[in-house]
Amino acid sequence: MRMNKTAILLVAMTMLGTLISGCGGANETPNTKSGTNEHQTQSQVVQPLSETYFIFDTIVNVKIYDNRATKQNLEDVEALLKDIDQKINRQLEGSEIYKVNENSGIAAVQVSEETYNLLAKAMDYAKRTNGMFDPAIGNLVSLWNIGHEGAHVPEPEEIAEAQKLCDYRKIELNEANHEIYLQEKGMSIDLGSIGKGYATDKIYEYLADQGFNSAIIDLGGNVYAMGQKPGNLPWNIGIQDPDQERGNPIGTIKVEDKTIVTSGIYERFFIEDGKLYQHILDPRTGYPVDNGISSVTIVTNSSTNADALSTTLFVLGIEDGLKFIENTEDTEALFISKDKKLFASSGFKKMLNKTNDSYEFDN
Repeated sequence: MRMNKTAILLVAMTMLGTLISGCGGANETPNTKSGTNEHQTQSQVVQPLSETYFIFDTIVNVKIYDNRATKQNLEDVEALLKDIDQKINRQLEGSEIYKVNENSGIAAVQVSEETYNLLAKAMDYAKRTNGMFDPAIGNLVSLWNIGHEGAHVPEPEEIAEAQKLCDYRKIELNEANHEIYLQEKGMSIDLGSIGKGYATDKIYEYLADQGFNSAIIDLGGNVYAMGQKPGNLPWNIGIQDPDQERGNPIGTIKVEDKTIVTSGIYERFFIEDGKLYQHILDPRTGYPVDNGISSVTIVTNSSTNADALSTTLFVLGIEDGLKFIENTEDTEALFISKDKKLFASSGFKKMLNKTNDSYEFDN
């Protein structure tokens, strides 16, 4: 069952408060043992300017820790988000991706450089994973409709039919003209597995261009901890317990100027005949991934990459996913299994301050 916007807002704001406050994060006063009096004064003086938006079917929360920030900055962020939505939201009539899908099997469509580059990055991940990450998965996403009213298990014949049109190899890109062409009529691009990360990065870039260097950007599980928190200290970010309500972490990590992106079975799902069906789909089967993973968390420098990677690793599974991430520069990952086992890349294991004894490392 899909939550209404008010319920989503309450959940998201509770989660954000726990991530960066209840877990000793952005809003805490620095420990006197870890900072100078100057740092403490700075932390107390800087009051965050924040705003919450509802877009991309999720809650976006931006907190800027800089006394120079103004309401105009928050309005600029909103305009930026709306511009991205107008370009890549496949369900928004008139968007660039909507037009590409409408012209599948008919004609190439010229899009903005931003949309073209985002799809090109998605295509790169599709090639690296032999289609386990597939931007041409739109028909399956629409068929399952997970996270929306009326979601149910489709008939096998419907799934098989939708799968026929899910093939990234049938997407043609013309870099010279920024054109996209879908070879078969009825194909549908969906950038939901990379779009929120892209939007997160664009907000980061805007804030950096304005001279800000301390902020928390949160797009429904895509978090960018910009710079350091006031007091020149690292941010303390909670890692969600997938078996508990939002705001209950299994532990925390300290980061500076990093993005933290989590994909979990608790994000969007429905239950039918006692079985949970979560929103991450496996292009190979046409069904939601069901491989014993509860969540995957990525820590890196690009939220766009982290967004794509969290989905990619979820589909790849723990063993292949860990191999994939160890070969990905400046990136760490944590898998949490349904039986409460932790599987981490070498760097993530060092970062995690585990606070829940129900979870144990298994690698």
